[in-house]
Amino acid sequence: MYYQKNIEQTLKECQTSKQGLSPEEVDKRHLQFGKNELDEKKKDSPLMIFLKQFKDLLVIILIIAAIVSGISGQLESALVIVVVIFVNAVLGTVQTLKAEKSLESLKKLSIPQVKVIRQGQLQEIDSTDLTIGDIVQIEAGDIVSGDGRIIESSSLQINESALTGEVESVDKITDTIHQDVVVGDQKNMAFSGSLVTNGTGRYVVTSIGMQTEIGKIASMLNEAKERKTPLQKSLDEFSGKLSIAIMFICAIVLALNLFLAKQSLLDSLMIAVALAVAAIPEALSSIVTIVLSMSTQKMVKENAIIKNLNSVESLGCVSVICSDKTGTLTQNKMTPQTIYVYNQLLEIKDLDSHNHDHNVLLKACLLCNNSVINGEQRIGDPTELALIDLVNAHTQNDTSFKNTAIRKSELPFDSDRKLMSISSLNHIYTKGAPDVILQRCSTILINGHKEILSKRHMDAIVAKNQEYANEGLRVLGFAYKDYKGTQVTLDDEHDLTFIGLISLMDPPREESGDAVAKCKMAGIKPIMITGDHVVTARSIAKKIGIYEDGDLSIEGQQLEKMSETELDEKLTRISVYARVAPEHKIRIVKAWQKRGDIVAMTGDGVNDAPALKQSDIGVAMGITGTEVSKDAASMILTDDNFSTIVKAVITGRNVYRNIKNSINYLLSGNFAGIICVFIASLLLLPTPFFPVHLLFMNLITDSLPAIAIGMEASRNDVLKEKPRNSNDSILNKQTLSQISYEGIIIALCTMCAYLMGLKGDPLTASTMAFATICLARLLHGFNCRSDQPLTKIGLFSNRASIGAFIIGFTLLHIILFVPFMHSLFMIHTISFTQLLCIYSFALLPTIIIQARKMLTK
Repeated sequence: MYYQKNIEQTLKECQTSKQGLSPEEVDKRHLQFGKNELDEKKKDSPLMIFLKQFKDLLVIILIIAAIVSGISGQLESALVIVVVIFVNAVLGTVQTLKAEKSLESLKKLSIPQVKVIRQGQLQEIDSTDLTIGDIVQIEAGDIVSGDGRIIESSSLQINESALTGEVESVDKITDTIHQDVVVGDQKNMAFSGSLVTNGTGRYVVTSIGMQTEIGKIASMLNEAKERKTPLQKSLDEFSGKLSIAIMFICAIVLALNLFLAKQSLLDSLMIAVALAVAAIPEALSSIVTIVLSMSTQKMVKENAIIKNLNSVESLGCVSVICSDKTGTLTQNKMTPQTIYVYNQLLEIKDLDSHNHDHNVLLKACLLCNNSVINGEQRIGDPTELALIDLVNAHTQNDTSFKNTAIRKSELPFDSDRKLMSISSLNHIYTKGAPDVILQRCSTILINGHKEILSKRHMDAIVAKNQEYANEGLRVLGFAYKDYKGTQVTLDDEHDLTFIGLISLMDPPREESGDAVAKCKMAGIKPIMITGDHVVTARSIAKKIGIYEDGDLSIEGQQLEKMSETELDEKLTRISVYARVAPEHKIRIVKAWQKRGDIVAMTGDGVNDAPALKQSDIGVAMGITGTEVSKDAASMILTDDNFSTIVKAVITGRNVYRNIKNSINYLLSGNFAGIICVFIASLLLLPTPFFPVHLLFMNLITDSLPAIAIGMEASRNDVLKEKPRNSNDSILNKQTLSQISYEGIIIALCTMCAYLMGLKGDPLTASTMAFATICLARLLHGFNCRSDQPLTKIGLFSNRASIGAFIIGFTLLHIILFVPFMHSLFMIHTISFTQLLCIYSFALLPTIIIQARKMLTK
C-alpha cells in the first residue's frame, strides 16, 4: 500500500523522480499500462440488438404462420407477415441505438487536462495520457486524474465525496501512515475523480484506469445484472399465456375443420394460421416501443435522459424515492442566512459596508478566503465562495473598501487549529469554528468600540451558536486585532477581538417542497439519504416536507447496529439517513425491495453507483454526476433537480396507462375476430375473413388507433392514484372482463352483418363482416382512449386519434369501392343498403360502450 510507504520508497517503486518521466519512458509505459481511462461494458453490436428483437414467442408463432402461408401459396400473406416482423425489429433496434446515442452525447465533454512534470518541465496533457510514475501538479479547481501518493502539499484540501460520500474536504499530508486505514483516511493519497478545493500540491501517479479506486468500483458494476422492469415482466407473462391460448384455440379450429367440416389438411391449416394471425397483436411490441420512444423524447425536454426505454414505465410503479440532499433537493450553493453581532441579529440585506462593525466583518470575509470568482468561473470551497458573494453584493458602491482590504500573509487553516488567519495593512483577521475563536478572544467589538469579553457576552454568543447548530446551519466565527508586522504566526492568534457569527446553509431548491408534496399525494415515500450530519439533514428535510412529526432520522452507525428485524419494523418511519456509507445505501434499497416496493435512487458519486444499480430506477446527476454513476443509472437528470423525478413519475404513470389502453384496444379487437372465426367454424359456415383481411386489420385498424391511444396527453390526475403493485399483471380480472365484454359486442355486431350478407353469397358475407369489424374497431379506438366517456375527455383532444380514424376509414373505402382492389383483397361489390347496414352495425358497439361509461363514470 503506497500510503504506508514514504516518498522516497514510492518514487523508487514507481521508477521515477521528482523531475518526472522522459518522453521515451512515457511511450514505454503507455504500451505497458495502457490509457488512463475506465473500460466500458462491452455493448451489443447493432446486428445483435436486431437479432434480439426476435427472442419472443409471439414473433416465433408469426414466423411459423408466414412459413405455412408461403407453403400454401399465400405469398402475399407471407410477405406481409414478414414485413410486419421486420419493421418491428427495425423499430426496436433504432430506438435502442438512439438511447445509447443520447447517453454518448452527454459524455462528449472535453477530456480534462492535467499538469505534469516531465524531464523537469511543467506541461499540460490529456488526462487519458497520464501514466504510472508521472508527477502531477494540482491546485484549487483541478480534478484529480489517476490515484497517487502526495509528495508535496501546501494547504492542500481535496473533496473526495464522489468516492467516499463525505461532504467535507480532506486536509492532505505528505507524512507516511503506518497503520491499515480505509480509503477515506488515506490522507497522503489523491484519488481519481476528486476535486481540489484549496491549496496546491504534487503527487506521483501510482495507478491509472481500472486499477484506481474508481476503476475497482466500475469493474464490479460491469458484472452486475440489470433488473427487468414491471412492464417487461408483465408483457413476458402476457405473451406466454397468450401464446398458449392461441395454440390451443388454433388446434381446436384445425380439428373442427378437419373432422367436422371435412376440409383438406392444407385448407384447415390455413384457417388455423389465419386465426393465429388474427389473434396475435403483431403491433403490440412496436406500439410499446413507439409510445416509450415518444415519452423519452418528451422527457429529454424535461431534463431527463432515459437510457433504457422500459425504465420509463417503471417510473410509474415507483413507491419509494431515495434522494441525495446536496444539489438534488438543495441548490448546491452555500448561502449566508443570518449575521450575529453582539445583541443584534442582522438580516443579510441589512449589511452596510459604511457601518464600522459591518465593514470589519466584510473585510474578514474577503481576506480570510482562498476562493476565486472570475466571471462564470468559481473555484474554491462553497462556503468561501458564498462569503465572497456576500462581500461583492454589499461593497459595490464602496470604492474605498477593497483599497484597504489587502492581504500580506496567510496562516493556512488546518483541522487541528480549526482556524485560518490573514495579515492585512494594519490588522490580523481570523476565521474559524466559533468555539475556538471565542477561546482566542479577550475583547468584543460593539458599535465601533472594543469592550472586555465578559461571561455574559460569551454566554450570549455560545447560545446563538448552539441555536444555529440545532437548525442544521453551518456557523463561522470572525475576529481581528491590530497588527503592525508582516508575517502572521501562530503566536499572533490570541488576544483577538470578537466580531461576529455568520450562519450559512445550502438552501432547498424552491421547487423541492412542491415536488415532495406531489410525491406524498401520489403515495410515494420520499427519503433523504446523505453523507451530511443528521442535524443538517433533518433541518432541510423538515423545510421541504420529507421529515414530519413522528418520523425518525438515523445515522449510518445506528443503521449498522440494527438487526434486519429492527430495520424492517422502523423502515416506514425513517425519513432521513445521515452519514451513510455505500453499503448502507444498498441495505436501505434492499430493505424496501424486500417489502415489494419499487425503489428509485438518486446519486452522483462513485460511492452511489452500487446502490443505483441495485435500485429499480437508478437516477444519476448529469451536472455533478461521475461517469461511473451515469453508467450505473437508468435515468440521468440534466438539471440535477428532484422535481424532475416527479415529472418523470407522472410521465411513467401516463405511459403505463396509455400502453394498457392500447393493449385493451388491440386485444378486444382481436378477440372479436377470434370469436367470429370460432363461431363460423362451430356452425360450419364459410370463413368470415380471409388471411388478407386479417392482415389489413392488423396493419391498419390495429396499428394506427393503438399508436394514437399511446399519444394521449399526460394528465396530472395520475398523481392522485397510489403506485400500482409491480407484481400486478397488465391483464388483471377487471381488464380481461372489459376486453371480453367489448370484444363480444363487436363480434356480435360483426356476425349480424355477416349473416345478412349470407343471404346473398359467401363472398358478400365475408366483405360485410370484414368492413363492419374494421370500421367498428376504428371507432373503438375512441372508446379505449380513457376509462372516461368522450363527453368528459373531448372527442378532439387527441388529434392523432382523429387522424388514425380518417386514414383507416379512407383506406377501407378505397378497398370497398375501387374495382382493382377487389381481387387483391377478395372483396365483393356491395350496395348502398348493405353499406348503411355496415355503418349501423359498426357504430352500435361504440354507442353501447359510451352509454355504459356515461352511466358508471
